[in-house]
Amino acid sequence: MGGAEHSLLLLMQHLDHAQWLPHLACPDGALARQARALGIPWHSISLPQLRRSWQFAQDWRYFSQDLARTAREINAVAIYANTVRAALYGMGAARQAKRPFFWHMRDFWLSETAPRFQGVDWAAKWVLCRAAAQVIVNSAATASHLPCARKTAVVHNGIDLARFAQPLDGHVFRQTYHIPADAPLIGTVGRLRPWKGQHRFIEMAALVRQTRPEAHFVIVGGVPLGESESYPAQLRQQATAHHLDGCLHFTGHLSDVRPALAALDVFVHPGDPEPFGLVNVEAMASGRPVVAFAHGALPEIVADGQTGRLVPPGNIVALAEAVATLLADPKERQRLGQAGQRRAQALFSIAQTAVHVAQILQKTVGGQT
Repeated sequence: MGGAEHSLLLLMQHLDHAQWLPHLACPDGALARQARALGIPWHSISLPQLRRSWQFAQDWRYFSQDLARTAREINAVAIYANTVRAALYGMGAARQAKRPFFWHMRDFWLSETAPRFQGVDWAAKWVLCRAAAQVIVNSAATASHLPCARKTAVVHNGIDLARFAQPLDGHVFRQTYHIPADAPLIGTVGRLRPWKGQHRFIEMAALVRQTRPEAHFVIVGGVPLGESESYPAQLRQQATAHHLDGCLHFTGHLSDVRPALAALDVFVHPGDPEPFGLVNVEAMASGRPVVAFAHGALPEIVADGQTGRLVPPGNIVALAEAVATLLADPKERQRLGQAGQRRAQALFSIAQTAVHVAQILQKTVGGQT
């Protein structure tokens, strides 16, 4: 499950079920299992990959019809697409079932990274925008990549703040990975993919160690299913080349990142521009100052100088200097961390997200549920 799936699960859980009854239509898997465990009705729908498919038109027509049939059977008042692939099928299904179509766009591009032919990407977005009754985006940064500003509503992703209400003790996490209790600890969290920037984190760690040789570093995240192991291997080689083997710790995938966040002194986001970046909100909710590049949606999440430090994009030296400055000033770390908690509570609760989404739905479907 990626960030989009976790966000959808939280949204379905926190919508007012006296007004809205969400049904989930998707292939069987982790998302379906967790939704069923929450009592959310689930319908098995296959959504084959459309990119590089030799039978694109056939798959799109057949499975859109399947989704439209399901929508009619349960008397759905709308079809709500949470990912790009779901939007491509949902657009056709909504037209066939004569239901309004809502597109929740959570990425800059229709592909995972910047497409080779951006004109094609823009044209496909234009088609989806035309089909949608409303386009919901997770940030203003995402909205800037769409051709339909008048149809677009920004609704920031939210987290379940109750999970962060009680502060956790990071001591056990440090013990697990043999990190000294009094060592400064800097960490990052994310899938091990080049665009998440773990290679930049390692460069930053090497610079910080020049002035803070007692510091330790942790990279939390695993390799997505079916992805190559070459990047993780490169990261380990890079760590060895910088003589970080004794102080840089790889945890692999963690189902719960809260203990890791609780153990940190500083959280770092070293990746490419993000359409959102939910883990930055989770770090703030955990009371940790965030150091990140000032690009993508990060300026919408982190208030520079108030809840963390934003540095020029790609400037690893500035990233390291910001971290080193915070390590030298415990009171400043505490001030930023406490302000981050307040900002997360005020702006990024899943309850607020659910209310905003419900208001958007209400404008189109009226009193139906």
